[in-house]
Amino acid sequence: MQELIVNLLLVVVAALAAVLRLIGQKPDSGMTRKQKVMLWRILASSLLLLLLQLLGSTAFDRLGAAGRWVRLAIFLADYLIIGYDILRKAGRGIRNGRVFDENFLMAVATLGALALAIYENGDYLEAIAVMLFYQVGEWFQSYAVGKSRRNISDLMDIRPDYANIEQDGKLEKVDPDEVAIGTIIVVQPGEKVPIDGTVVEGSSTLNTAALTGESLPREIAVGDAIISGCINMTGLLRIKTTKEFGESTVSKILDLVENASSRKSKSEDFISRFAKIYTPAVCYAALALAILPPLVLMFGLGRAPGWETWIYRALTFLVASCPCALVISIPLSFFAGIGGASKAGVLVKGSNYLETLSQTKIVVFDKTGTLTQGAFEVSGIHHSAIENEKLVEYAALAESASSHPISKSLQRAYGKEIDRSRVLDIQEISGNGVTATVDGHTVAAGNDKLMTRLGISFIPCHSVGTIIHIAIDGSYAGHIVISDVVKPSSKKAIQALKRAGIRKTVMLTGDAAKVADQVAAELGIDQVYSQLLPADKVEKVEALIGEKSGSEKLAFVGDGINDAPVLRRADIGIAMGAMGSDAAIEAADVVLMDDDPMQIAKAIRISRKCLGIVYQNIAIAIGIKLACLALIALGFANMWLAVFADVGVMILAVFNAIRALFVKKL
Repeated sequence: MQELIVNLLLVVVAALAAVLRLIGQKPDSGMTRKQKVMLWRILASSLLLLLLQLLGSTAFDRLGAAGRWVRLAIFLADYLIIGYDILRKAGRGIRNGRVFDENFLMAVATLGALALAIYENGDYLEAIAVMLFYQVGEWFQSYAVGKSRRNISDLMDIRPDYANIEQDGKLEKVDPDEVAIGTIIVVQPGEKVPIDGTVVEGSSTLNTAALTGESLPREIAVGDAIISGCINMTGLLRIKTTKEFGESTVSKILDLVENASSRKSKSEDFISRFAKIYTPAVCYAALALAILPPLVLMFGLGRAPGWETWIYRALTFLVASCPCALVISIPLSFFAGIGGASKAGVLVKGSNYLETLSQTKIVVFDKTGTLTQGAFEVSGIHHSAIENEKLVEYAALAESASSHPISKSLQRAYGKEIDRSRVLDIQEISGNGVTATVDGHTVAAGNDKLMTRLGISFIPCHSVGTIIHIAIDGSYAGHIVISDVVKPSSKKAIQALKRAGIRKTVMLTGDAAKVADQVAAELGIDQVYSQLLPADKVEKVEALIGEKSGSEKLAFVGDGINDAPVLRRADIGIAMGAMGSDAAIEAADVVLMDDDPMQIAKAIRISRKCLGIVYQNIAIAIGIKLACLALIALGFANMWLAVFADVGVMILAVFNAIRALFVKKL
């Protein structure tokens, strides 16, 4: 055993020396000052303990009777070097009424082992080595937790330090909080966009990875909305701010992530309650182990009580019983899961929502803006008597005076600047359409009613969407179909959800049944309800919640202000964060930063991975500890196994928890 301990100490000393040398070469190693001081203490204690072991007791025997006290004094000095902070924390806990924690357990166990060694004039090595290896484990745990926090901070390092305002031909850096709505700010290549706004000059490419998790750059031009937190990669942009900094996207994201840990999951609450009961229970169990067996041996069986043996077992029992692995690794697992989700562009507002998301079996969608683009586009041109481009041109010019979304979609399809000088005598007929003179030709653009009103024979259209019939100089020229376009990833998103074990997908919409049925059929959605008002959507969700079985959860995905009541009512509300309304984002429990429906399956997969890690850590920590405690109580294990049961299991659980930070692509 002595030789093994010496070899272990040599390994520890060599490893610590290498780490400290690395720190000297890399001042930005990421360690805190406290962690560096702890490393030096561990190294000093290891060297002193190694020296004492190499000298052995014979070197002190030469000093006669005083040799024993000199040796004890050096061992006690070593013990204080490595364990004084544990003793201080234990004393503070006793003073504040929080007696039963891991510091108290380690202090009692090691001081008890020292007392036994002094009483028996034995070896003090075990007590000090146990404290040393415990501190090595604590250092690894501290470094691992710190590293995970730094990783999350790096992932969410989107807070802008300043905003550029142009004054007298020069750029002046100001605090983003001081920038009012409507101010023109300048964002140069390589800078973060500090505040939400609209581009009024310039075009560029944006890196949105910190917000959406998507590495593909996004093009931006004049008139486009731009959100804070993106990095401007190429051109200079002038942006007119539309929000104050406190209400901008970047501020809300940071607030969500920073406050996520305040909402605890059921698993975390269970661990907190478990630790409060478990710690005093094992202390009383250790006390019973130290007292009851010797009393039974002495009075019941008439044998020698063997107090030293049972006190040693009780002290070993205390070392092994520390609940560090559970208390540290479970919250860390959720913290890492929230960080990993943030990296992937999925903001989860608390670990309780992460746990609920993992149990989701029914996903209910709003249609417009969630599964579809939420913007009308020209989706078809039928029976055109002239070139398609010319038909769209006539329709766009005739509709040029209108601000209706249908008119805007025609102008986008035309793709050129409208020359209003080509258009005369525009007349809008409410509920029918418009008539106008375009390049000297009489153009009528509208619905069936307009064609009937003008006495023009037209060809009905069976496509789903808004139909714009066009007549030129009294003759029918064809019709244009305008509809809300399904997002490119929506069908794959539904398929990904089915693969993820989602039992049922439902779509709720205020659109007509014909439109809703076509979208549902195209995407493969199981059930669809159409022509619904916001209150009707709440009723449908409540009915679906009533149909659930067991622990199944229902998630609702929406983006509009009218979706806020349903997002609140569902077991878990998921909002589209890029184009979604503020009300929807506020009401939701999970926010998807790039409005991609594929992120829903990713969010569910992340939550299930995180919960899987949590359950693994609970099983590992409790299972190994109970086995070790039983072996110690029966006398089949010593203090070294106790150290593994405490420190070793804690390190295993912490490194397992950090796996939740890393998310694979779908």
